[in-house]
Parts: sequence; structure tokens; C-alpha cells
Amino acid sequence: MAPAATGAKKQKKKWSKGKVKDKAQHAVILDKATSDRLQKEVQSYRLVTVATLVDRLKINGSLARRSLAELEEQGQIKKVISHSKCLVYTRAVGGTD
Repeated sequence: MAPAATGAKKQKKKWSKGKVKDKAQHAVILDKATSDRLQKEVQSYRLVTVATLVDRLKINGSLARRSLAELEEQGQIKKVISHSKCLVYTRAVGGTD
């Protein structure tokens, strides 16, 4: 009976916690520097989506969506695809309308 009891006392396998991704610290308010960068750089982007603004300007998604709507009103960008989940814009080139 003693050999069977010793076999049960093996150490349990310890599972790794996995890789932890750092939480991004994106801006939630559009400051002057970011606003200027937005106005200047977005005109040169061929593809403008919420994800591109979040990635390049380090702003959060809701701020990116509002910025895209504002830029479209100003005529700096034009809508290519309008879907509930993904809005795709491109730069507005003069004389194409």
C-alpha cells in the first residue's frame, strides 16, 4: 500500500499565465498638437479608417470616428464604403466629384 500512496503525491503541472498585452494609453481628448497633425496628415493617406487613425495618431476609437465625420464635412476626405462596423474613406482629390 505504501508504493501506491507515494505515486499520488506528484507535483501538479503549473500552467503558464500566458503573455499579457500592455493596455494602450490612447488620447480621449483631441489636443492642439494632435488636431494639427490630423488636419495635415490625413489628406495624404490613401486609405482612412478608424483603425488607421487609432494606430497612427494614438487616439481612441470614438474620437477617431468623430474626427472622420468632421473631416468629411469639411471635404478633406470622402466616403468609399459605409458599413455599420467599418467606415472606409479616401483622400478627397479635387475635380473627381
